[in-house]
Amino acid sequence: MLQSRLLGLVGLFGIALMEAGVSCAQGSAVKPVRIVTGGAGSGSDYAARLIGQGLTSGSGQTVVIDNRPSGVIPGEIVAKAAPDGYTLLVSGSTLWIGPLLRDATPFDPVNDFASISLVASSPNILVVHPSVPAKSVKELVALARSRPGALNYASASTGSPNHLAAELLKFMAGVDVVRVNYKGAAQALSDVISGQVQLTFASSGSMAGHMTSRRLKALAVTSTQPSTLFPGLQTVAASGLPGYEAVSMTAIFAPAAAAASLVTRLNQDIVRAVGRPEIKDKFFAAGVETIGSSPEQLAAAIKSEMARLGKVIRSAGIRDE
Repeated sequence: MLQSRLLGLVGLFGIALMEAGVSCAQGSAVKPVRIVTGGAGSGSDYAARLIGQGLTSGSGQTVVIDNRPSGVIPGEIVAKAAPDGYTLLVSGSTLWIGPLLRDATPFDPVNDFASISLVASSPNILVVHPSVPAKSVKELVALARSRPGALNYASASTGSPNHLAAELLKFMAGVDVVRVNYKGAAQALSDVISGQVQLTFASSGSMAGHMTSRRLKALAVTSTQPSTLFPGLQTVAASGLPGYEAVSMTAIFAPAAAAASLVTRLNQDIVRAVGRPEIKDKFFAAGVETIGSSPEQLAAAIKSEMARLGKVIRSAGIRDE
């Protein structure tokens, strides 16, 4: 479903035209470029639109944001697309974690895509209801160990970042905390605020107001380093679980057979785009920090996360039915 049209990107996709053997006169219309992503209003959709804005150059090239239901559909479309630079994918961890939760998917997250750039990341925030007698991760872990199965955590859909963040804590700390599953993160957070559930790993974008009002008690961020989004809040790794990391990543990909020269040019232009101050500010306002990595760094990050979280998924027997 085609939801949005943005102008620009001749600088970005000029090399794609050369790779595909397409030629056009100055100012003439060319084939639209499609960025396939999740449903309208999703985090990946928001990122795709900001990437498009950052790349706009005011020329006659049209870029289309193609919203599809979140899950395997966006990845399946791009995996099968022509590797000419006209079809790109913006996705979060659904792309590389989803296959670990199912018996089969219509693509291989490592071999069916050319990594272009890790665009942005966002930590989760470990929060508890104020009634929970723990002021740190170390105290929370001690409490969970002393009361196996007594604490509950709220999470959104199976395999979501806040679900796996909690399961990673359970895996590394060796504690029994019971999952309460919700259809969406908003309802999960609401029930922690009301005290029906004791804790959750909330997205950074949803947390600022609740922390200020003291309706929730923030214990730590899930990134390896302190986050500029929450100055002064320590990391889970530094406050009780060394080596812990659970962040939401958003990245951009092309079909696997895209030429190396095309991937290099796409990477350069996208890194430049997400580094623009106005784009960084919009990401930051949504609780997201821009990155802009090399293709090699993105590929390595995905393989590392699949290996690390794959152990947790197998140990806990997590399946997306």
